[in-house]
Amino acid sequence: MRILVLADIHSNWAALRAIDEEFDHCVFVGDLVDYGTNPLPCIDWVRRNVDAHVRGNHDHAVAQRVQATSGQGFRQLAAATRPLHWDLLDSRRMKFLGRMPVTTHFRVEETLLYLVHATPRDPMDEYLGPDEAAWSARLAGIDSDFVCVGHSHVPFCLELEGKTVLNPGSVGQPRDGDPRASYAIIEDGRPSLHRVEYDIDEAVAQLRESGVEDWVVEMSTNVWTSGGRLTREQLERYRSPR
Repeated sequence: MRILVLADIHSNWAALRAIDEEFDHCVFVGDLVDYGTNPLPCIDWVRRNVDAHVRGNHDHAVAQRVQATSGQGFRQLAAATRPLHWDLLDSRRMKFLGRMPVTTHFRVEETLLYLVHATPRDPMDEYLGPDEAAWSARLAGIDSDFVCVGHSHVPFCLELEGKTVLNPGSVGQPRDGDPRASYAIIEDGRPSLHRVEYDIDEAVAQLRESGVEDWVVEMSTNVWTSGGRLTREQLERYRSPR
């Protein structure tokens, strides 16, 4: 049994389309939207192919029409691309985002998965890497073989207390210094992390064609090509509110 685990697609259709894996089931742990500018095929792919999913903080914000504040770094990109999502998404797709559960369980034969975007303690907003002590405190009361999470855009696989915490990394905006699309596979109960190259130039072209400002194209290009590792100089360049 082969389960494809995806997270943090962020409207990057070029990256999602590059994941050419055979699977029996697919789960998605949130953040379909923001940052990229091609949400329609991403949402439709998830609706067609995913067996279980949860809502991410960006899905929630877009569905609830929360205006992103400018500020610094990635927040600026969310603020710049979110209004475009409101223009593009029809009521059916907006309802889909808003009705995604915050947490869910999914069973495949003898394997039980618990899905949450961030952590069980704070399902949408807490950032947590492969910290054994911190995860141990957050797994109390969670009955599952796998706890599948996203949000940090950094992949990891952590074994503790008879459970596996699995973060597949980000499909559409990796932040671990590797620009390739990131995902995970659970095959017959064994997890593995994977990367695949995708056409970043295509993603940039789609962004440019959307009509966003030039600085959004420039910053997004730097984020995608660096695997999310912007330099101090680049961060300072995008520091001012817009």
